[in-house]
Amino acid sequence: MTGVSLMRRLSTREPEFLSQLDALLALESATDENIERSVAEILANVRTLGDVAVLDYTRRFDSLDAHNMAQLELPKLELAAAFAALPPAQRSALEQAADRIRSFHERQKSASWEYLEADGTRLGQKVTPLDRVGLYVPGGKASYPSSVLMNALPAKVAGVPELIMVVPCPKGEKNPLVLAAAHLSGVDRVFTLGGAQAIGALAYGTQTIPQVDKIVGPGNAYVAAAKRRVFGVVGIDMVAGPSEVLVIADSSANPDWVAMDLFAQAEHDELAQSILLCPDAVFIERVEESIARLLPTMARREVIAASLKGRGALILVSNLEEACAIANRIAPEHLELAVADPRPLAEKIRHAGAIFLGHYSSESLGDYCAGPNHVLPTSRSARFSSPLGVYDFQKRTSLIEVSAAGARTLGPIAVTLAEGEGLSAHALAARLRM
Repeated sequence: MTGVSLMRRLSTREPEFLSQLDALLALESATDENIERSVAEILANVRTLGDVAVLDYTRRFDSLDAHNMAQLELPKLELAAAFAALPPAQRSALEQAADRIRSFHERQKSASWEYLEADGTRLGQKVTPLDRVGLYVPGGKASYPSSVLMNALPAKVAGVPELIMVVPCPKGEKNPLVLAAAHLSGVDRVFTLGGAQAIGALAYGTQTIPQVDKIVGPGNAYVAAAKRRVFGVVGIDMVAGPSEVLVIADSSANPDWVAMDLFAQAEHDELAQSILLCPDAVFIERVEESIARLLPTMARREVIAASLKGRGALILVSNLEEACAIANRIAPEHLELAVADPRPLAEKIRHAGAIFLGHYSSESLGDYCAGPNHVLPTSRSARFSSPLGVYDFQKRTSLIEVSAAGARTLGPIAVTLAEGEGLSAHALAARLRM
């Protein structure tokens, strides 16, 4: 297998480049009608039957035969025990990652504020945390303690008083790293259930699980479909697409490092996207050679190969400035600037979930322990969305305290505009205070 055969080669000099790029970025988004029908039925049953439906679906889908909801809730002592039983290296890594994530997100906290106008009118904004948040964590053989840290810690930094985590545990299989991360993050309650039924329980509430205000966390197609359907009843973080990395590199980069960073995204699944933009054709050849040499050594080489072949690309650009323009068009989830002087390029980037500056800033460090959140906008939504953060777990309320003098000043303005809109009661309400 060679790099040439594995990844498509594109050039901005080709007349059809932009259409080729758009085709590369396009992702089949047609909904699976079977999934949608199944999720709609599950949510309706959970909304109507509550705990009974949740227990039934947990038996059917997770082969977990619980007779009551109490059997699905893990006591805090079990979470603490999972943390204490970890090998020292794992426990230390979790603690260090949590400390860095918490420290970064502490800087995002917003405070309430007010200001006083000359006539005595006081205006401001009150910032308060959400009352209750639900966190979905994939379970079973998968282990995503980093997902727990990245979702739970910002919520707790924001001041959310109750954080309820749901994690599927097929046949009762619990992942100790996930439970340990929940303990370390201050998760308040943990239920061993998953799928659309878990989303429904969090969104509507059951006899045992209280309704939350917002649901965060990744999941499979059923979970994503359920989150879309309950949005409006509760808030959601986002409906994420496949993971993406865009690397802008110059000849100062290490081709093995670039190849491995492309692999790191591609190994997520076959729909993940890894793209390289580079103005140096010789360096692109070197990356191809690294891909061909390193791929056979990868444990998930088949997934990586399918991802790179299906959605990956090595793109020759005219210069780094053009690379930045293309990056803004792509609006990637992760953007690596593997160049000698990354700061000037970073100034040109308007759309990216996270920017990794310089040769040592591997995206994988951001996934686990750098500090900023790894829950990032995908599928070009970085054009209008931001990483998950403390602000996602806070809400802002306007404060308006008008003085008597202020009512006389603001009243005529409101009266004129209200009458212009034909809303006479609005106008009279303002006029009475003049």
